Amino acid sequence: MFTVSNLANEAQVTADTVRHYVKLKLLHPQRDRDNGYKLFSRDDVSRVQFIRDAKSLGFSLKEIADIFAQSNEGNSPCPQVRERLQQHIDENRARLQELMALQERMEKALLKWNDMPDNSPAEAGKDSVCHLIESMAETETAIDE
Repeated sequence: MFTVSNLANEAQVTADTVRHYVKLKLLHPQRDRDNGYKLFSRDDVSRVQFIRDAKSLGFSLKEIADIFAQSNEGNSPCPQVRERLQQHIDENRARLQELMALQERMEKALLKWNDMPDNSPAEAGKDSVCHLIESMAETETAIDE
């Protein structure tokens, strides 16, 4: 049997992580009758390693709990795991495209700003905060028209 810290060391996570998993009911420790310590089995080590592996593939703790629930009911969670991973891949691709578009806007802005002076708000006009950023709105308006 393992204590919280023994399990954490064995599974290469922190003791706080083990406590968090217990709180989320991903782990179900026994109690030592003498001192009330939580005690974990070798299966709990495997379970924490599974959680760590699933997280490394982008699964949330809620999704991992659902995987455990399916398995505990005697059903294979593999079809849902495969489907959810495909959803994660699709979401990541969309986010990457958004980040690439953002990167391009940022690079274009910096190139444009290299030729612009560092005006104070008073020099740029009474409603100006930072004319560099404000110049981007003017550019986008011109593009939209």
